[in-house]
Amino acid sequence: MGDTKILAMCGKGGVGKTSISALMVKLLAGGNNRKILAIDADPAVGLASALGINVRKTVNDIRNELVSRIQKGESQARKETLNFLDYEIFDALEEREGYALLAIGRPEDEGCFCRVNNLLKDIIRDLAGRFDIVLIDGEAGVEQINRRVMKTVDQLVLVSDTSAKGISVANTIAHVAADNNAVEFRSIGLVLNRVKSEDEVNDIRGRTNLDIYGWIAEDDLIRDFDFRAKPLVKIPDNSPTLHVISGVLEKMKVL
Repeated sequence: MGDTKILAMCGKGGVGKTSISALMVKLLAGGNNRKILAIDADPAVGLASALGINVRKTVNDIRNELVSRIQKGESQARKETLNFLDYEIFDALEEREGYALLAIGRPEDEGCFCRVNNLLKDIIRDLAGRFDIVLIDGEAGVEQINRRVMKTVDQLVLVSDTSAKGISVANTIAHVAADNNAVEFRSIGLVLNRVKSEDEVNDIRGRTNLDIYGWIAEDDLIRDFDFRAKPLVKIPDNSPTLHVISGVLEKMKVL
């Protein structure tokens, strides 16, 4: 995939992972003429909502259409199938200023159809290779990123609030990713959200072996944007949270 850098965001539900992902997209799309692809791999399509995008078509819509054709006995040659999938994936891209979004969506049929799934993963991989930076907002664990999007990422970014449960989930995801080879990654780190004091951060350092890329204080503005369903890309550039996330991206050498 050339020089494409792939970031995958994971963490316990409700810790602010999608909000942080949306703000990362805002920062990454803001300069240097780089091509940014955001992949919303959470079935709830939360990243699209945080970016203010109404998704017309998801990858799983495309998958289900092809599976339906197969079930009806409408056979296609491999080349025709690839052309169909390639066209549909590009049609599903939502292009905005500085970035494009691809939503994976929720599968209506959990059947295997391994050939279709593998073809889709190949096309997503090839699509990702046309961008400079790919950010994947995934579900809580890493297995879905492997199964539904891609197996190899550069940065696995775990997000947690300061709760014991959140930190435990982050540690577990890291363990599964490393030991079970759920996703191949070059670097892994933790971003803490909704922190009340640096003392909390220092305490958490003793409960995790993960490198803490940065920590974000409680932010009423972010909470208000979430509460009112306002697109997070509209957050003012002088936002303290945006400043912290900028530092996280610099530490990962993608900004």
